Amino acid sequence: MKLVIISGLSGSGKSVALHTLEDEGFYCVDNLPLGLLPGFSQQIINNQIKIYDEIAVGIDARSGVNDLRRYREIIESVKQMGIEVETIFFQTDINTLIKRFSDTRRRHPLAKKGIPLTEAIDIERNLMAPISIEADLCLDTTHTNIHQLRSLLKERVLLRTEQQLSILFQSFGFKHSVPSDSDFVFDVRCLPNPHWEPVLRPLTGQDPEVIDFLQSREEVKNMFDHICSFLEFWIPQFADQNRYYLTVSIGCTGGQHRSVYLAEQLCKHFQDKQPNVSLRHREME
Repeated sequence: MKLVIISGLSGSGKSVALHTLEDEGFYCVDNLPLGLLPGFSQQIINNQIKIYDEIAVGIDARSGVNDLRRYREIIESVKQMGIEVETIFFQTDINTLIKRFSDTRRRHPLAKKGIPLTEAIDIERNLMAPISIEADLCLDTTHTNIHQLRSLLKERVLLRTEQQLSILFQSFGFKHSVPSDSDFVFDVRCLPNPHWEPVLRPLTGQDPEVIDFLQSREEVKNMFDHICSFLEFWIPQFADQNRYYLTVSIGCTGGQHRSVYLAEQLCKHFQDKQPNVSLRHREME
């Protein structure tokens, strides 16, 4: 039996995630108090009903500080029942969260007794820290809409071969912020920039003209080789630690040329070596 814990900051996409998993056949329960999770899991095992083979449970800050601090202990007790447990944690920067609550006119669950929204978000972030630390996959949804989030979940969680490491290569632009959900971040702004070539500026790292420009530069080849060597050494180390997810982010200035090209090349290289490799261009979505 597989149990997926969906947790994170309010407004960061937890409900979308649960609905997506429910649409894919998961039995979903939202806002289950964390302290009840072992008893709930035991009850599911006792029922021995086939539809309960894949379960998703939403856990939020209302579980209380005492149980949240015991997150690792509680999850270990569930794993000892023979259940495979994955934790997915959603986060978003504070300005995006404020805008989302303003747009939807929903009240933050911790914004009570006159507590300002910014303070409620900060309290929640601190309360949820024990889960974020233990999470198998952290997803930053600051730059992700509902449709992109659904696709990302299907690609990384639902299509992942069981017990195999899922690797995401992600391009991004530093001027749009560094993705906080990365395990490794490589800065390729030192490489020749096609942006300064008028003919190449409107194109991307997926276009043949930009590919030819970058492939002709020795420093680009060296960067690719060095990143490959680094990852070929460390990916097995992650897999040996029973990690389910690895996110590798490649950043240039705008996230259109150099990072896109290298993310594409790295994805192609590792798809021949690993069973679960995917690609995302954050600034091009």
